[in-house]
Amino acid sequence: MHSRSLLRSPASRRLLRPVADLIDQRIDRRIDRRVEREVRSAVREASAHRLSNELLLGSPGRGLSRVVSDGPLKRLHAEVAALAGDRDAAVRNVATAYRLLVALESLGVGRVAGGTMNICGKLGTIPLLDPPNDEILEIGTLYGMFSTGLLRMMERDGRSPSLTIVDPFAGVQLQPGTDPRPDPTGTPVDEHAVRTNLALAGPAGTAARIRRGYSEDPGTRAAVSDRAYGVIVVDGDHSAEGVRQDLQWAEEIAAPGAVVVLDDFGDPSWPGVKEALDDHLKGDTRFTYLGKAAHSAFLRAS
Repeated sequence: MHSRSLLRSPASRRLLRPVADLIDQRIDRRIDRRVEREVRSAVREASAHRLSNELLLGSPGRGLSRVVSDGPLKRLHAEVAALAGDRDAAVRNVATAYRLLVALESLGVGRVAGGTMNICGKLGTIPLLDPPNDEILEIGTLYGMFSTGLLRMMERDGRSPSLTIVDPFAGVQLQPGTDPRPDPTGTPVDEHAVRTNLALAGPAGTAARIRRGYSEDPGTRAAVSDRAYGVIVVDGDHSAEGVRQDLQWAEEIAAPGAVVVLDDFGDPSWPGVKEALDDHLKGDTRFTYLGKAAHSAFLRAS
């Protein structure tokens, strides 16, 4: 009988099965050890990436996370697209705004106030609404980092922005009904910090006008009401009365076609913002409500 036939015989297969099983077990153990090593290596690498991602985008150092989730991002794309009438431009600008936000908080002092989608919504939408001129007024700035980003977004759109800021610079963030407390970043809220951040925007940032004071003060208003603004960002006193006063002032200084942005609109933490805007739009006003993006309302002045 040939050796091949011998190996194929039932008796031979019965005799060789224990040997074959042993070989299979050894192969399985080697495969299991290799897979285990590969899994352990992948876990170590993933942990390192997670730690690096947390240091760059996590809440330590700024008080809230900049990690983006799919659902909120898709909603923001849809909201910005509805305001701008161009989905491709909305997706592009939101991505650009996000990268800019991370870069500014990495290089600047302090932080940008607000949630990630809220900030990216404002930065991405304002240039797409084509303001009638490049004069920008921001009422309430914290560290000036949002204005720094807005200057850069406007410049990316081929514009030459000129910025005016009104803020009391009280050393901490002030809001009626809340206790003043140090910022999570540990940086004092003062004009020096704002100037440091504005310098990141280049010439437009260093040329910015800063008026220290409350937006309802007649002297403060007189000092910066020397021009018609194409963009007005209302982000100061979040009480209903404070927002009403800022909107009434905006009526007086907004250029025809100006874009007015009301921050924290619809945010349950700040019900006075929506209350004030709803009341304002019921009266005699130049403003038309365009829509919202991530707790920011956008208006157009006639």
